[in-house]
Amino acid sequence: MTTVDTPDDSTLEAAMPAQSMVLVPLSRLRARPSRRNVRRKARTSIAALAASIRRLGLLQNLTVIPFGDGGDFEVVAGGRRLAALKLLAKKRHIPEDWPVPCLLVADTLARTASLTENVQREAMDPVEELLAWKALVAEGRSVEAIAADFGVTPLVVKRRLRLANVSPRLLADYEAGTATLEQLMALAITDDHAAQEAAFYDAPAWQRSPEALREHLTRDEIDASRDALARFVGLETYEAAGGGVRRDLFSDERQGGYLTDAGLLDTLARHKLAAVAEQVQLEGWGWVEVAPRATAAELHVFQRVRRTRRDPNRTEAKRIAKLEGKQNELQDRLDDEDADLSEDGERALQEELDRLGNELEAIEQTLVVYPPGAVEMAGAVVSVDRMGGVVVHRGLLREEEAKALRAQERREAGAAGEECNDQDGEADEPAKSGISEKLAKRLSAHRTAALQAEVARHPQVALVAVVHRLALRVALDSYGSGGSPVDIIATPQDGLALHAPDIGDSPAAMGMRKVREAWAARLPKEPKELFAELLALPQGELLALLAVCVASTVSVLASREDEVPAAGLAEAVRLDMHDWWTPTAEGYFSHVSKAKALEAVLAFAPDHVTRLSKLKKAEMASEAERLAAGTGWLPVMFRGKAEPSPETPTSSGIEAVPAAGEAVAEAEDREELAAVA
Repeated sequence: MTTVDTPDDSTLEAAMPAQSMVLVPLSRLRARPSRRNVRRKARTSIAALAASIRRLGLLQNLTVIPFGDGGDFEVVAGGRRLAALKLLAKKRHIPEDWPVPCLLVADTLARTASLTENVQREAMDPVEELLAWKALVAEGRSVEAIAADFGVTPLVVKRRLRLANVSPRLLADYEAGTATLEQLMALAITDDHAAQEAAFYDAPAWQRSPEALREHLTRDEIDASRDALARFVGLETYEAAGGGVRRDLFSDERQGGYLTDAGLLDTLARHKLAAVAEQVQLEGWGWVEVAPRATAAELHVFQRVRRTRRDPNRTEAKRIAKLEGKQNELQDRLDDEDADLSEDGERALQEELDRLGNELEAIEQTLVVYPPGAVEMAGAVVSVDRMGGVVVHRGLLREEEAKALRAQERREAGAAGEECNDQDGEADEPAKSGISEKLAKRLSAHRTAALQAEVARHPQVALVAVVHRLALRVALDSYGSGGSPVDIIATPQDGLALHAPDIGDSPAAMGMRKVREAWAARLPKEPKELFAELLALPQGELLALLAVCVASTVSVLASREDEVPAAGLAEAVRLDMHDWWTPTAEGYFSHVSKAKALEAVLAFAPDHVTRLSKLKKAEMASEAERLAAGTGWLPVMFRGKAEPSPETPTSSGIEAVPAAGEAVAEAEDREELAAVA
């Protein structure tokens, strides 16, 4: 048996290198980093470390070696601490000769000591750090005091405390690497651990993006940064009225948070719009209603009085020209890249532009002429547009009012005689409608992409579509498609770009592409393995995959404006093209005749028809795009159920109301289909 001698303390002491603790005046420590210091990168967060040292003192000594014969020393370990101490001395928070505790080592051990200090230390576990911050608060430390101790802002402390309050199960997954910091940040929007876990664990892995998790937890709340009504009312007004706000500490400070009281927000909006309604009522309308969130579908219930625009008189024309000249001048200054404008300067110019625009709009409103007796019979709806501004929909007729106006005009026409009838007939003859086959296919390609995206979000409808197609062939022995838009042999309809070159950038196409790629990355390629994987999937996930597959086979391409295939499927998924398409010059106005484009403008901006008619085709298309923004106008092909076209007068002085309601949701909300499929 071999005996090993254990050295006593004196032996160990003799074997250890010579070193000692000394107090060195700060002025005797060279500021230049030692060549023996193994750290080479620039030091960071010096100000925060200095603030911490000022409050708590220097908690860890420096390691030094002698330098020269003048009693100076070089720092071989602790460069950041030295820089922080020098900063404190520069700001006169400590004297220049403040005694610094240092470990003095032999010159031959300098580099080894520096390397050892950096290599042998073990970084703190992230979750342990979060829990430590939480423990500080539990001990009675205030957020402000903790922030000062560590030289950070109170917001940083609040964020770490919010992360520390995430479900312990999720924190454990974060430690294990199966959950990311970004996911925890999204889940931290609520303190409810059960809700956090449900949002994360009840969703398939490919639906756990931070955006999807945050949307799941706030689906019954209102995003203050994106909601039109929230912008219109104002966050301060809402909070002053007692409205609750759930704030996301990890989002942009401008976001504002999520409003929890939708009823209060609606009440405040109605109260604010009531003053506008009173002014509109003075115009002589038979009725005026306030509807803060009036949608295109809701406004389609009404018909609209056909209106004309009289030419401005000399005074009005002169004023319009002057205002438009000022607008052009201000816009040129804003567009001038060489102009050295401050943010306040740009804001002032923009505010002046808005003021000029409001004055022009007021003048244009006085130029609108309605048939005799129509104003007293028709009404107006005061609402909020998608940007949070006030919009007034004038000249609306309920069904009984429209019938009464027609009857009145027929009586007047009869009294005027045959000559008047002939003239009325000529005036009422609708312009030739229709769009080119190429544009019809382009628009229907966008409708196809949107319908695919909606079907992918509705597994039950997708299942019905599959059963419908199978039942036609198997149960009913029908070889035809029977009007089914679903290609049961599963041929993905990926050729939409042939008809609409811009389809790849549309929210619907991008969303479908992302969700298909997510499933492709998840599922095995080999058929047998795929079958086994599908057998193991929960029914909910299997239906979600079915919806995506069925949606990809949907094709509703059309060649005519009045051709709207798969109307039943579109109605089942509540397809609203406002969510997926906006009118642009390249997407619509440049591809129709000038007369057709002006017919559209008549529907959403009747006061500007005369002005646009004098422009060249390209300029008119660009201006039509600008005017259409936010109005909710859609081409006939996108309006769903059969209804009178707002571009073609129906009878007498009545026309159907255009799709002038605001878009019910921002298109970007749909870009991540994985969050809602």
